[in-house]
Amino acid sequence: MIRSFSRKPESLRLPPLSAEERRRSERVTDILIDEIQRNGGVIDFARFMEVALYAPTLGYYSSASPKFGESGDFVTAPELGNLFARCLARQIIEVFEKIDGVSVLEAGAGSGRLAADLLAELDRRGRLPQRYQILETSPALQAHQRRLLRKAGPRRFDRVEWLTSWPTNFRGVVIGNEFLDALPVRRFRVTNSGTRWLGVGWDGSRFVEIEAEAVDGALAERLERLHLPEGYASEWHPQAQAWVRSVAAALEAGVVFFVDYGFPAHEFYHADRNQGTLMCHYRHLSHTDPYVHVAAQDITAHLDFSAVADVAQQAGLEILGYTQQASFLLALGLTQLIQQEEQESTQNRLALTQQVKKLVLPSEMGELFKVIALGKEVRAPLAGFALSDHRDRL
Repeated sequence: MIRSFSRKPESLRLPPLSAEERRRSERVTDILIDEIQRNGGVIDFARFMEVALYAPTLGYYSSASPKFGESGDFVTAPELGNLFARCLARQIIEVFEKIDGVSVLEAGAGSGRLAADLLAELDRRGRLPQRYQILETSPALQAHQRRLLRKAGPRRFDRVEWLTSWPTNFRGVVIGNEFLDALPVRRFRVTNSGTRWLGVGWDGSRFVEIEAEAVDGALAERLERLHLPEGYASEWHPQAQAWVRSVAAALEAGVVFFVDYGFPAHEFYHADRNQGTLMCHYRHLSHTDPYVHVAAQDITAHLDFSAVADVAQQAGLEILGYTQQASFLLALGLTQLIQQEEQESTQNRLALTQQVKKLVLPSEMGELFKVIALGKEVRAPLAGFALSDHRDRL
């Protein structure tokens, strides 16, 4: 069955594309149409998302267009100011005290702002890591990160190393801030003939949604237990799960911190989320149509943290903590840092207040964003989970 999913940008009230964005979008659309035609009229949604976001030099994350901050499409916690990084630095130092031979590895470092602020805070505390490795496959983002981090001077910059694949026998802290949500997801729908994967086709004028083969494997087992009603649609994260397995294989000793928006399984597959959690972002406007502004907008999906925890444990990692971002930051001394910033910083008090609100209010990042810690050869407790730890909800 084929049904149209795409809507015209005007109906979403999205700003028009720039000339450069239109050029890239048209080229990526042509690539996708060609692939659809070569694959019998349909490709999996995960492949559509992968090409739209990561096609070399053309995809959303592969291009040189601004993505983060006021001039981009969305704002991440590190872009708000340095409070997020200063709190996280305290947690990193605690892990450093538990193991020897320590480094930091950040996956998908975005603009490089988190790396810059973490290095600055760790330097202030006399705990610069042996290496700060950035796992980044986008040459455009690598270049942006290099420009920003070079400003920190050789003392910090010389410790930074860019990778395109996992190192071996890594010891230290791995950080994935809003990283897993940007990995391609598969989509499915429950139908009267069973649960089916959703693919993407082309009807000659726009992309359309196509119900493809039946769901099997781990997802089928999970959905059987959930008893979802007919018409229910959502996402499955095989690439995020594969990434967790990869980090488990690479980690000799240390802790992995994922900070992202999402829920445990019983909330992720709630009745109110009967069309899934897929979100798109363009110039600070959010909507749910991935088939417009192709390659010019971000496409993400919330995380099923229960699935992340299951895969991590199967791969030999221990769940060391799971909580809301607000609780994590407050447990790491956010209140004291605010007071310190007010005394020492020249920044506007209103700007500081706005930063704090964004980080901790339930209506902003405070509740929706979660932090999960996965460890090897490191035992709980960790300071960031001292106020609340909801591992029992996973």
